[in-house]
Amino acid sequence: MSKTPDSDAIGFFEKYLTVWVVLCIAAGIAFGNVVPGIFQALASLEYASVNLVVAVLIWAMVFPMMVNIDLASLGKVWVRPKGLLITIVVNWAIKPFSMAFLGVLFFEFVFADMIAPADAEQYIAGLILLGAAPCTAMVFVWSQLTRGDAAYTLVQVSINDVIMVFAYAPIVALLLGVTDIAVPWPTLILSVGLYVVVPLVAGALTRRYLLRHARRGENGVAVVDRFNKAVKPVSVIGLLLTVVLLFGFQGHAVISQPVIVVLIAIPLLIQSYGIFGLAYLAAWIWRVPYRVAAPCALIGTSNFFELAVAVAISLFGLHSGAALATVVGVVVEVPVMLSLVAFANRTQQYFPKA
Repeated sequence: MSKTPDSDAIGFFEKYLTVWVVLCIAAGIAFGNVVPGIFQALASLEYASVNLVVAVLIWAMVFPMMVNIDLASLGKVWVRPKGLLITIVVNWAIKPFSMAFLGVLFFEFVFADMIAPADAEQYIAGLILLGAAPCTAMVFVWSQLTRGDAAYTLVQVSINDVIMVFAYAPIVALLLGVTDIAVPWPTLILSVGLYVVVPLVAGALTRRYLLRHARRGENGVAVVDRFNKAVKPVSVIGLLLTVVLLFGFQGHAVISQPVIVVLIAIPLLIQSYGIFGLAYLAAWIWRVPYRVAAPCALIGTSNFFELAVAVAISLFGLHSGAALATVVGVVVEVPVMLSLVAFANRTQQYFPKA
C-alpha cells in the first residue's frame, strides 16, 4: 500500500517532537542556572527588545513555510473570509477582555490571600499586555506543524499586524486604566520585518528559483516539496534550539519563584485553552476547512511576547511583576501550543478538507 502524503511527511523528529521539546525545556532551565553567563551574553544580543539569536532561529523555522506560498494564491484567500472573520473577532473583541477578566478573577479573588494587592495589580497588568498581543512569528511554526494553508496563514498574520498597530495601545490603555501607553514602535516594526517580511521575500525568491530550474517535464510543486523535505530538519532544530534559549533566559525565574510562576500560569493556561476551544469550535460549526481552521484557532492562542515584554518593561520596569507575568507567558506558551497542535492534528477528520 502506498503512503499517504501526511504519513510520508512525518519524520523522526516530528514524530517525537513533544519528547524533544520536554528535553529541551529541562536543558534550558538547567543550563540557564548552571551557566547563566552564556545565556546573559546571548540575551544581550538584542535590538528594540527583540533578541537577534531567537529571531534567526524563528526565521529558520518560518522560511520553509514561506517557500510553500504561491503569491498568486493570496488573492484567492478573500473568497473564503470565514477564517479571517473568526481570527479578527476572537483576537480583538474577546481575547484581551477575557484575559483581563481571568487576571482580576484569580489575583483579586482566588489568590487574594496569597499575594499582596500591589503585586496582584502588577501581575494583572502583565497578563493584559499578553492578552492584547496576538502572535506574529511562532504562529507560522504552529501552522506548519498542522499543515495549515500557508497563504491563508500569512494573510491572517498580516491583518493582525495591521490591526495591532492601531488597536493595541487603546485596548491596553482601556484595560489598564492608564492613558500614557507608549507603544515600542521599533519592537513592533522590527518583529514584523524579521518574522514576516524578510522570510516571505526569501521564500518567494527561493520558490521562483526552484521553479525556474526544475528539470524539463518535472512538476514544479514536486520540486518545492522535495526542497522542503530537505530543509525540514533545520526547521525542527531551529524550534528546539529556540526552546532551549527561551527557557535558558528565564530559567532563573522558574527556579527562584516557582510558586508565583505557577500562579501566573494558571489563568494563562485557562485563557490559552479557552481561546483555542472557542475559535476551533466556531470554525467547526461554520464548516471552515481544517487547513484554515487550525491556524485560525492557534493564532489567537499564541502571544506576541516580545511586544508584551517590551511594553511591560517600559511601563513598569525590568524587575516588575508585570514584566515577570509576560516572561511566564513565554515559559507557558511552547508546551501549550504543542499540545494544541497535537489535538488539532488528531481531530482534523471532523473538518472539511477542501
